[in-house]
Amino acid sequence: MAERLQKLISQAGIASRRSAEELIEQGRVTVNGVKAVLGTKADPAVDDVRVDGERLKLDIKRIYIMINKPKGIVSTTRAQTQDQRRTVSDLVPLDEYLYPVGRLDADSEGLLLLTNDGNLAQKLSHPRYQHPKVYEVVVYGQIPDERLDVWRRGVVLEEDGPEPTRPAEVQMLRYTNGLSTLRVEMTEGRKRQIRRIASLLGFPVRNLTRIEFDTLTLGNLQPGEWRYLTDEEVTVLKASAETLSPGKRSGNIVRAKRGYDDRPRRDFNDRPPREGGSSDRPRRPYAPRSESRNYDDRPRRDYNDRPSQDRGSGDRPQRSYAPRSESRSYDDRPRRDYNDRPPREGGNEDRPRRSYAPRSSRAQPMMTAHAAISRSSAA
Repeated sequence: MAERLQKLISQAGIASRRSAEELIEQGRVTVNGVKAVLGTKADPAVDDVRVDGERLKLDIKRIYIMINKPKGIVSTTRAQTQDQRRTVSDLVPLDEYLYPVGRLDADSEGLLLLTNDGNLAQKLSHPRYQHPKVYEVVVYGQIPDERLDVWRRGVVLEEDGPEPTRPAEVQMLRYTNGLSTLRVEMTEGRKRQIRRIASLLGFPVRNLTRIEFDTLTLGNLQPGEWRYLTDEEVTVLKASAETLSPGKRSGNIVRAKRGYDDRPRRDFNDRPPREGGSSDRPRRPYAPRSESRNYDDRPRRDYNDRPSQDRGSGDRPQRSYAPRSESRSYDDRPRRDYNDRPPREGGNEDRPRRSYAPRSSRAQPMMTAHAAISRSSAA
């Protein structure tokens, strides 16, 4: 089956997918003797795929290593030319090419996975799969609950645009000697995300340690130490990567999203009585959704049947409402005669009243004048 070259190179343990793209752009990858370009696909069972003249070997032994990265170590296998700092590959004396999964910045420490399994590394490191990561964070000062709630809901980091960070679980563990220790669980991995959020809230980070990554736990591994994953750990980790699709996590933060119509309807009559409330209080009946009545099917309310208001007069006559079918149109209402109004208080009673012509004859004088002008013009 034909696959993209960067995926095949990653599966062969030569480089990560991003580094494989750089190899292709540099012209160091060939397919059947022809230099490959980005987007080229090949079938390793049929095609001859080579990197720097050496043919790909996909039947290599897979290696899975957990390391407790100490401070000052760069979580890459190949340092840049001008960077003299040590890398995690310097701590693991193996000849195989291993690349890290879930990077940590140089000032942070904790759990880091090294492997040559490109397919597993892709699923564990890609942000769309939302694999949970747990950190133990020590910050200066005592963070109030209001600031922790802001962190939990999500924070807008200006350098990353208007999109806020994903919701996270932030728990206060202890406060001693002016330092707060937090447990932060998140499914996102922006650059220096925890440090930037803590500084934005006004509590800079003193120490940051990753203690869990998906199904792996750091345990008693000391800084700088490393070990191979057990067969059971590898099996569980692969099962987690295979069964959890993007957007459907089984962790504490991101759940499998159900459609609104798929949610079961809650029966309020099955609720237990409230503490301190009246257990004898009758429960409200709820009709099933299928039997819900339409708006037009509701009976019309008779306002005359309403009880008198406490603040009003019980002897006040009630308004009468005609049924909908007998409601009168605007033109059917009787015309009001303004000459029948009683005189105003303090007004001039001898002032002549205005005369109002009926509606049917109101426009007649104007029409007559217009007809007279038309006849004179014609004459």
